[in-house]
Amino acid sequence: MMAEEGKPKEKPVQSRRTAVAMRYDIEKDKAPLILASGRGAVADEILRIAEENKIPLYENRELATLLAKLEIDTEIPAQLYILVAEVLFFVYKLDKMAEKREKLVERAKQAK
Repeated sequence: MMAEEGKPKEKPVQSRRTAVAMRYDIEKDKAPLILASGRGAVADEILRIAEENKIPLYENRELATLLAKLEIDTEIPAQLYILVAEVLFFVYKLDKMAEKREKLVERAKQAK
């Protein structure tokens, strides 16, 4: 962490960390749903579970703060659709890259 000249370095405060887990199944859901939300140790646990299950992480502090205000198992309000669309597009791109990589690996195996 960088500090301004003459000011001591601050230690990061874990309680400031916020994490939100969402789900969006285009066939089941009208809009993305909040599955989990928390700060500090709860946020760390959400992130641990996501990492353990290879769930993509998208970092956006402002969006996480807005989404954390919503109740669990509620749909994202229409006012946040554009912001959440960025997250969904990010996940979509990761999925497409993973599919492409799998096809390349399969072709390489068949070529041997």
